[in-house]
Amino acid sequence: MKFSHQQQEPLSINLTPLIDVVFLLLIFFMVTTTFTRETQLEVSLPEASSAQTASQEQDRIDIVINADGQFRVNGQALVNAQVETLRRAVIELVGEERQIPYVITADAQTSHQAVVFAMDVAGQLGFSQLRITTQEGVELDDSSD
Repeated sequence: MKFSHQQQEPLSINLTPLIDVVFLLLIFFMVTTTFTRETQLEVSLPEASSAQTASQEQDRIDIVINADGQFRVNGQALVNAQVETLRRAVIELVGEERQIPYVITADAQTSHQAVVFAMDVAGQLGFSQLRITTQEGVELDDSSD
């Protein structure tokens, strides 16, 4: 006896409900996301025509000085702008390590004295890799008419 085989329909998965759910989740996450604005020192960097892009290094000391002369060491604000406070903060952060880069980022309107304080601390502690950050500026034309 011969049985007739039933024609089977090809199986397919309907992706429309899955796509709808993904879009709903995307909208949900976009609506519920909160954006926090961290308070940091506002720094306007001085310009240099021969600026080099520094590589992103993990181990380094970042000294940020705003226009008022307030210091931040690796994002931590200092209680005052005294040299000794800056020195203690750097020592506490690095211990005996002196081979890591010491990067000074100062606002263009910062007093020269605040930058000298930061450089002096680097010299006293024996840092050999001192860097000052700038932003790339417009090249000046040296020709005179």
